[in-house]
Amino acid sequence: MLKQRILTAIPMATLFLAGAYWLPSWALAAIFVVIIALGAWEWTSLAGLTHIRTKVLYVILVVACAGALYRYAGDGRNLSQELVQPVVGLACLWWCFALLWVKSYPASAGLWNSRLGRSVMGVLILVPAWFAALYLLNAEARSAVMVVLVMIVAAADIGAYFTGKSFGRHALSPQVSPGKTWEGFWGGVLAVAILSVVIWSLLPGRFDHLSLVAILVVALLTAFASVLGDLTVSMVKRVGGVKDSSSLLPGHGGILDRLDSLCAATPTFALGLLMVGF
Repeated sequence: MLKQRILTAIPMATLFLAGAYWLPSWALAAIFVVIIALGAWEWTSLAGLTHIRTKVLYVILVVACAGALYRYAGDGRNLSQELVQPVVGLACLWWCFALLWVKSYPASAGLWNSRLGRSVMGVLILVPAWFAALYLLNAEARSAVMVVLVMIVAAADIGAYFTGKSFGRHALSPQVSPGKTWEGFWGGVLAVAILSVVIWSLLPGRFDHLSLVAILVVALLTAFASVLGDLTVSMVKRVGGVKDSSSLLPGHGGILDRLDSLCAATPTFALGLLMVGF
């Protein structure tokens, strides 16, 4: 399984890096719309939507919401802090509610476990993440920024995997994801902290106003959010009795199984950069 995950991850990472460095922002934004549309299609099963027409309408709704935010941002050209911060701030507020639901699961299921509730959750998970990615694609040094975001999420995931596999004893959220442990969580935190020091040491001179503490705070909050995104989607999958959102990516499951962490991490990372004056 690990070998299959690696063989799938290498071409995915290569394509992402190539796109981040060479494709224009509008092309990447369009590609990301396709990705969240695929994620929305997978989410229809988790939401309990069964009819093909309902599934298609849900995907159209998600894409339409992304389009509305695109127009709100002046077709992606007017991504000022005044426009972006309220959207990503509300997205982070939504993830705070998701944290409470994960912590109190299964009791919290009474609040969201309906087709309408899970459908709304899908929109709140996918659309703000796309908008935050749109902002990052238009930020200074956008290719490096996107790569750093993915590196933070990957470091948290890899650190948690190997530390949890070696030392894991205490379940992080036994009702939601019994395989995740506190030891793995702290291993991921350590990996992200080390990565943060490396990133700070390599920052160009024009970013001298960003302290090591600021980089650490943004990176660690992003890592925490990535774990929360994973747990939130796992919680919904557990209610639906499924392990993976689909089998589209060998060794990884579906698009949502790769997007879950990034969907929470991206708006958190974007808000963090805004708050530290990036």
